[in-house]
Amino acid sequence: MRVNVTEGSLEVRLATWEKVLGLMKDLHLPLGDIGDVRVVEQPMREVRGSGLKAGLRLPGVRYVARTVRLDQAFLLKRGEQAISFTVRNHDPLQSVMVSVPDAPQLAKQLGGKARR
Repeated sequence: MRVNVTEGSLEVRLATWEKVLGLMKDLHLPLGDIGDVRVVEQPMREVRGSGLKAGLRLPGVRYVARTVRLDQAFLLKRGEQAISFTVRNHDPLQSVMVSVPDAPQLAKQLGGKARR
């Protein structure tokens, strides 16, 4: 999984095996559709009890999955902080949490470019 911020969008690119086992595709979100960006220190704790539907679920190790209502996506790796943000104009998706090695830096970068 790779997270890239371009001039106008945030891209989360999944490896082929993550797409197949996680039943998800790459995310391409315009920065204007992203809001409420925050750093999540312990994302594995927050994902518990969230009502995951389908996808790759290795509790405490790796998640590439969405909730029952498909409104939340979790793309997490053990040992990494994550960023969490809200999404608009991509129904039913409303929020995303994704692990990144430089979460505070990326949150700061997105906070300045995303909608408020």
